[in-house]
Amino acid sequence: MTGGTTGEPPVHPIEAESYRILAERLDLEAFPPDLRPLAARVVHATADEDLGRSLRATPGATEAGLAALRAGAPVVCDVEMVRAGLSGVPARCFLDQAVAGPGGWPTRSARAAELAAAACPEGALVVVGCAPTALARWLDLLEEGRVRPALLVGLPVGYVGAAEQKARLGRLAEAGVVEAVWNLGPRGGSAAACAVVNALARLARR
Repeated sequence: MTGGTTGEPPVHPIEAESYRILAERLDLEAFPPDLRPLAARVVHATADEDLGRSLRATPGATEAGLAALRAGAPVVCDVEMVRAGLSGVPARCFLDQAVAGPGGWPTRSARAAELAAAACPEGALVVVGCAPTALARWLDLLEEGRVRPALLVGLPVGYVGAAEQKARLGRLAEAGVVEAVWNLGPRGGSAAACAVVNALARLARR
């Protein structure tokens, strides 16, 4: 957890102590090796061990994310909070260009996903940390064969639709449709989604 030789700044003592406590509370050895740094970062960012335990990923997710970042692939986010939370990772968010449909359906987040998909249909690192309807629209487009992201990080939060859409992402990921990182249940959020990408960015800079 030290920096310096890899271009990373030295780890602050508070961060080092946080990871020490985390290691006492969460058995990282229970995770596949390539998922451990992502799970650790998620728990570090959220102080939610259960969220970390619910994290899932395809076997190739970490390598796909690293390859995308190292190649300078576009990174697109569902909300500005996610974009702002990424450290040293240039990203785009299309929410300010989106207009909801009549009565609020499709939602602005779903419309923004459509705009992002039109701008970056192939090879993007897609990050959804807030809106279940954004994830739902990305999954629609995946099923229609209209997008091919390098990696889809799907960690929206909420009681309406979040768990269901993440379960849907899990099914598509396990069927080999997309490389993905997701979690089970309603927990999630921008901090967790940012943590996954920030962990990948740290690994990519090594």
